[in-house]
Amino acid sequence: MERDDQLAVGSYRFGSRLFVGTGKYQSWETMQAAIEASGTELVTVALRRVNLDNPAEPSLLDFIPKSVQLLPNTAGCHTVEEALAVAELARASGIGDLIKLEVIGDDPLLWPDPIATVEATERLSDRGFTVMVYTSPDPVLAVRLERAGAAAVMPLGSPIGSGRGVLDTESVLRIKERVAVPVVVDAGIGGPADAALAMEIGADAVLINTAIAKARDPVAMARAMRLAVEAGRMGYLAGRMAPQPAAVPSSPTTGMIGRP
Repeated sequence: MERDDQLAVGSYRFGSRLFVGTGKYQSWETMQAAIEASGTELVTVALRRVNLDNPAEPSLLDFIPKSVQLLPNTAGCHTVEEALAVAELARASGIGDLIKLEVIGDDPLLWPDPIATVEATERLSDRGFTVMVYTSPDPVLAVRLERAGAAAVMPLGSPIGSGRGVLDTESVLRIKERVAVPVVVDAGIGGPADAALAMEIGADAVLINTAIAKARDPVAMARAMRLAVEAGRMGYLAGRMAPQPAAVPSSPTTGMIGRP
């Protein structure tokens, strides 16, 4: 991918459009190798998995390359106040003001609560956070989130950890048409084809965790996802041919035997 094709999220800039998570790996060493193989420049971490009380002990953060931007998330939060508290803790710990907002409204699906998510976005933005918001694939909600101050909207492709891919590509397209901030497909990516499709239809980036961490070979899958994201982005920029209702010959028919 061209290095000048950078993605802007608020004041942050990223050359890679593949963002990755840090959960579900068998070891921190495997996670580290996968992060390096992915080429990512942004890694999301659940703050409750980071040992902030005793920095002398080994920590998840010790295995994340120093050149990679951390994206703390509010995973596990069910209310606005919980999400605000986690975000403030991340900033107070020195991680920064970039935050991935999750406010869950339905536990079995890990589906976001739209009303609480809008309120939390507005309040975090007012406090100076750069907010990347996990949301359902709803174009109306995406517009509301942008108005509330979201620096990026992150519609789920399918439920978290399901590996079912992007189930509603039309909604991703509609969201992309309606907001000016980056659109990041988050959750549900199962394989490289899913990642390439998300990018080809116009997503600005994808965030992937389980599909890499739970692969038979996480490091190889991280490389595959990197290539898929790059291919999908290149395809989008190149411009897909328009679908046709019937076959269209690729060679001219004039001059063929039996034809004028």
